[in-house]
Amino acid sequence: METTVFDRIRAGLSQKRENLAKWAQTASPEKKRLRLGPAPPSSLGDHLSLIETAIGRASDRTLGCCSVCGDTVDAALLEADFTASVCLDHLSTQERQRLEADLEQSQVVQRALLPQVAPAIPGVEIAFFSRPAQILGGDFLGFFRYKDGSHGMAIADVAGHGISTAALMASVQTALHTLVPASDSPSEVLSHINRFFCHNVRFTTFVTLILVRLGAGSRQLIFANAGHNPALLYRADETAAEQVRWLGPTGPAIGLVEEFSIGTEELSLEVGDVLLLYTDGVTEATNPSGQEYGARGLEGFVRRTGGGSSEEILTGLRHDLRQFIGDQPLADDTTVLVCRVTQAEKPLTSNTSHP
Repeated sequence: METTVFDRIRAGLSQKRENLAKWAQTASPEKKRLRLGPAPPSSLGDHLSLIETAIGRASDRTLGCCSVCGDTVDAALLEADFTASVCLDHLSTQERQRLEADLEQSQVVQRALLPQVAPAIPGVEIAFFSRPAQILGGDFLGFFRYKDGSHGMAIADVAGHGISTAALMASVQTALHTLVPASDSPSEVLSHINRFFCHNVRFTTFVTLILVRLGAGSRQLIFANAGHNPALLYRADETAAEQVRWLGPTGPAIGLVEEFSIGTEELSLEVGDVLLLYTDGVTEATNPSGQEYGARGLEGFVRRTGGGSSEEILTGLRHDLRQFIGDQPLADDTTVLVCRVTQAEKPLTSNTSHP
């Protein structure tokens, strides 16, 4: 294998190590718990340790040494998964079929992005906006159809800012558009995406992502949350035990830990219930005194306005945030998606690019 390939792999892994280590050093304990979800804190250390070992092996050009014949595995395979240690010729039939399927889908992931269009979901109002803090943002909002025809939606956030962050999010966006139509399980999709990116030397940070599926006439909510900010579910029934419920992580962020495991949760929805997805540009918005809007501010706002339409809730939240931060610019990308269950025959959809 050419030395330049090892140099490229070492450079990518070094950037990944630097980004993850910096985040581990600077993130608050609360933020670490959120991004790791149910994964133990040691899992991030395990991932960093594996990266460190791979950097050393890339330096002495022993990375990717086949455990069967001693040759170096294919360069393209090694860049897609720096832990690869078996030549294609030595894989079992089942392993080869799985790898071929992964590589085929991975190629699709690299293609041009599909356009974003808000879907018309019977019995559901949708309103959303997304605004980057800089010219290029790391937030993502997307709508999908699962294999069985049920509707899906996702909101995600790449750690970091700038061109490289936007490029990584573009790949995640395309991966979702590729994988969701072939599956009926949010957790299966996110596990697949993590497998694509976790050991890819060009994926130098991590992504938080919540993926939702609406089934059974839009009254069944199934979600998987990979280290993303908890979604907020507002119950229209004032007698509900939890009128406001936070839908927290069911697994760690994509690309953050070595042992990735993610589950799903399922809830039943009633007419008037509101689901609000958002990125941390909302809860981490600060006022002139340095105070954050926070989860408490968001919950208080939804409790006051949850009886309105999706558009009214979205418009009200944008106004509330603007009043809170005053004349200060947004410090982070800000994306919000509001869904409300209705009895309307025709769904109401609204999309806005700027708050």
